[in-house]
Amino acid sequence: MKILITGTAGFIGFHLATKLIARGNEIIGLDSINDYYDIRVKYGRLERTGISKESIEYNKLVPSSIHPNYQFIQLNLEDKSNLEKVFAEHKFDKVINLAAQAGVRYSLTNPDAYIDANIVGFLNILECCRHHQIKHLTYASSSSVYGLNENQPFSTKDNVDHPISLYAASKKSNELMAHTYSHLFKIPTTGLRFFTVYGPWGRPDMALFLFTKAILENRPIDVFNYGEMQRDFTYVDDIVEGIIRVNDNPPKENPDWNPNSDDASVSSAPYKVYNIGNNNPVKLMDFITALENKLGITAEKNMLPIQAGDVPSTYADVSDLIRDLNYKPETTIQEGINKFVDWYRDFFKV
Repeated sequence: MKILITGTAGFIGFHLATKLIARGNEIIGLDSINDYYDIRVKYGRLERTGISKESIEYNKLVPSSIHPNYQFIQLNLEDKSNLEKVFAEHKFDKVINLAAQAGVRYSLTNPDAYIDANIVGFLNILECCRHHQIKHLTYASSSSVYGLNENQPFSTKDNVDHPISLYAASKKSNELMAHTYSHLFKIPTTGLRFFTVYGPWGRPDMALFLFTKAILENRPIDVFNYGEMQRDFTYVDDIVEGIIRVNDNPPKENPDWNPNSDDASVSSAPYKVYNIGNNNPVKLMDFITALENKLGITAEKNMLPIQAGDVPSTYADVSDLIRDLNYKPETTIQEGINKFVDWYRDFFKV
């Protein structure tokens, strides 16, 4: 099976590519390598898959020095003509689209980046899938789409028409766009709403990375909503296992689907949306305690109000993931934090 994975210099994309390469799939990785966060981490991830920084040139396919079934190309999803050429040349069986402009807070000050990467870029992916007989498109959505929804746990059956950040709106738009292409062109598409992913090689803009860095530098950590937050933190290996199971099981058309059904995650088209979360929300203060336990340091805490675009709590209903794929994330917070801190100390030589 030949698979295009976008976002392979990114956190989840790197872990996914590594797992599928080891499984024996033929993988083309794609990433823009933008400077939204510390690109040392992005190049570090690429180097782990045998792609040296010096070998990378825009729109040039680079073979891995250690994996014969892996190649990488630096390319923007907005670059429609060159993206089309990649699809035409490599004739992928499936596509896993993880490339996106991430970050809720960044979307408040840089909205254009989200329209370019998450809307225009995703449209280009859909068009390429349409014209190149892709058997299944799996793509990253986000728990942020739940917005003002207060029903917990968050269910894929819930209404998600009230996002509170442009990032969330762009991810909801991806789900709508994917459904349109599934309906019109019978392309199987599956959207995955990820819940607060963490682990080794994680994003420097995420809480665990920021907390660890600050504590080790003897600086206070910013604790928003005065610590009254809870998140369904999900370890990256659990996310990757979920993506692979979904990728291996594309949705099918369902002529018996009732349009008056209260389940918005399915359709008569070959379309599905899943939550992937730990199904076990953790209080932010407990998360910080687990980090302090691993570091052996008590953090100085700067208690602050909730930030614009944030929600106070997330909690994933994963019942359909269990039902359809016999899978549920299970890594504990302490176990996941321990692995992250070990990686952080090694990578940054702390």
